Amino acid sequence: MFTGIIEEVGEITDVTHTPDAARITVRGPLVVSDAAHGDSISVSGVCLTVVDQNADTFTADVMAETLRMSVLADVAAGRRVNLERAAQVGDRLGGHIVQGHVDGMATLLSITEGDAWRVLRFSLPADLAPLVARKGSIAIDGVSLTVSDVGSGPNGPLVDDWFEVSLIPETLTATTLGERVVGDSVNIETDILARQIERMLSLGAHTQTPAATTGQADQFYARSGA
Repeated sequence: MFTGIIEEVGEITDVTHTPDAARITVRGPLVVSDAAHGDSISVSGVCLTVVDQNADTFTADVMAETLRMSVLADVAAGRRVNLERAAQVGDRLGGHIVQGHVDGMATLLSITEGDAWRVLRFSLPADLAPLVARKGSIAIDGVSLTVSDVGSGPNGPLVDDWFEVSLIPETLTATTLGERVVGDSVNIETDILARQIERMLSLGAHTQTPAATTGQADQFYARSGA
């Protein structure tokens, strides 16, 4: 588990592809300073397991599902990435609960410069739109952020949806988000509570028949004397 507070901006130094997986090596002296075999490190929002390390780099295997769901599929040596070690029990939770389980990717649609901040607008895949709310939490490339606005395009709800985040100078300089340009793809992870609620509602809709719903309503009215 992570908090989305980036500790270090690292760099991919090597990528080896196989038919359905990849092995990447990342330079990050801080995050490997106390790393051990089997530890978890978030690489731009993707939770990876350390399989080898030295004084300033670590190596991790990336399975096919992760490649399909994240920008790591196209990653190459020289790409800068956000790094965070797993949270320790007793740490201050400065961001929000981030699992490192990426939900999908979004595309940077526009950048609006402010006096002391920068607003980034990203595309929002239709299947993830119900999980993203204004003032809610989201992780972009592993960075814990608050959604400043959400909206839909001219084609209506769940089509051409977008969300925005407002970044302060510290976030722009301490993470890779300050380097992103329009057209770039990023990893996104929605809030874990939103996922669980969606799942429960989905199961409820499938298991509760209209007759059962009607029966529950009748019982409610009988108890309330209506």
